[in-house]
Amino acid sequence: MTKSELIEQLTVDNDVLNKREAELIVNSIFDSIGQALVEGDRVEIRGFGSFTVRERGAREARNPKSGDIVKITAKKTPFFKTGKELRERVNVD
Repeated sequence: MTKSELIEQLTVDNDVLNKREAELIVNSIFDSIGQALVEGDRVEIRGFGSFTVRERGAREARNPKSGDIVKITAKKTPFFKTGKELRERVNVD
């Protein structure tokens, strides 16, 4: 599902929302999650999952084309861990 499909689904499920209002809601939620991660906070949505920031250390890698060693600097990356309820819903037999 893409962001635009999510917005469309919100308007279908909620008669009181038009497309513009649904887009504002979705953008506000995504912006809030992103801002919390930038500030180093953890975002948990019960039944869905949690977002955290993980730090990846500096390392050396090899360029597969030339074989040269490349230094990769340390960086932070967002990480999502699914919640138990979501995992169970996906794995229904």
